Amino acid sequence: MQIILFDDQHVDQFYPLTLTRGISELRLGILTIAEKWISAGFNVQGALIEDHIQQEVNAEGAITYVNSRYLPTKELTSLLDNLNSGDVLFKDSDLVAFISDDLLSRKQILAIPQAPSNITDELTCIQQVTDLFHLNGDEIKSDIQRIKPKQSVVPDHCTIIGDANHLYIDPSAKVTASIINVSEGPVYLGPGAEIMEGCMIKGPFALCDHATVKMGAKIYGDTTIGPWSKVGGEVGNSLVLGYSNKGHDGYMGNSILGEWCNLGADTNTSNLKNNYSNVRTWNYREEGYTDTGLTFCGLIMGDHSKCGINTMFNTGTVVGVNANIYGGSFPPKFIPSFSWGGSEGLTTYDLEKAMSTAERVMARRKKSLSERDKNVLKHIFDWSKSFRAEN
Repeated sequence: MQIILFDDQHVDQFYPLTLTRGISELRLGILTIAEKWISAGFNVQGALIEDHIQQEVNAEGAITYVNSRYLPTKELTSLLDNLNSGDVLFKDSDLVAFISDDLLSRKQILAIPQAPSNITDELTCIQQVTDLFHLNGDEIKSDIQRIKPKQSVVPDHCTIIGDANHLYIDPSAKVTASIINVSEGPVYLGPGAEIMEGCMIKGPFALCDHATVKMGAKIYGDTTIGPWSKVGGEVGNSLVLGYSNKGHDGYMGNSILGEWCNLGADTNTSNLKNNYSNVRTWNYREEGYTDTGLTFCGLIMGDHSKCGINTMFNTGTVVGVNANIYGGSFPPKFIPSFSWGGSEGLTTYDLEKAMSTAERVMARRKKSLSERDKNVLKHIFDWSKSFRAEN
């Protein structure tokens, strides 16, 4: 079955991460959402996403369109297997899936009128950006079942707590003299990944392709470190989407880093308010702070953003794309894209200088900033101008 994934009207609930990618490219567990559909046996022909990041999509014949926020559970894949041309699946107010012989645009899909809910099964759907770390532990377990990695020969110099059959180390991965606890969930090391000496790892945990856990790190469960990323210090229930670094001591909890981010040494994220009340975060749709419904919530940081040493992020801080943060005390809880500064005030980060830094950073991973990437960043720079209040 060929499918095209589409981002519905709730894509802004995943800003700033979806300012630079579609929902289907978000990593959750080990795989991205698109990769989950591929591993479930579907022929993913592309995704319909916001105009400034849309790439060409081609498909012929009957196409099954599937909402990117929905994950390929057995219940949903069974519904799709029994879907006929003309059928439209709704879950509450969400358009979940339908079949068409026409190649539609996202605008055409968003114009489909709402119909009564006709799905009674419980489905797995992400509603807001914090669902990514909230659901991450379960998705690591589910992705293990999807990709079925081979079980590993455990190095003699490592201590394994729990059933070693829940430890999955790619033959090209490396772990040295560390303690790994798989009693509450699996631990997965992808191709070329490395856990250095003296680390303490508690599952569920995923270390993706060519990612590194640095010496002496303490990693708690429900955490994913995406491809080519480096982490150190103390990390719990967090996701690093890829190509980002938190390479030194400092705590990061209940947080998400986009790609090409860097946290300076001894950066700390608060994830719990002193009065233990629910955390409020910046909501781009509401243009104000809204209740996450969570007691624990740390930092959400968009692509290409950086912070200096000893940065302290308050509970529920949201940092946009390509921000550069530094200075003492706590910076604002909402830092718009292309901001420069910290607690003493924010100014605009010059677009050309920001892109020049991005080019240097990406070159370190043998990647380049394409013309498409530059156009995306230019769009975000212009779009986010109204959020930047200079002082």
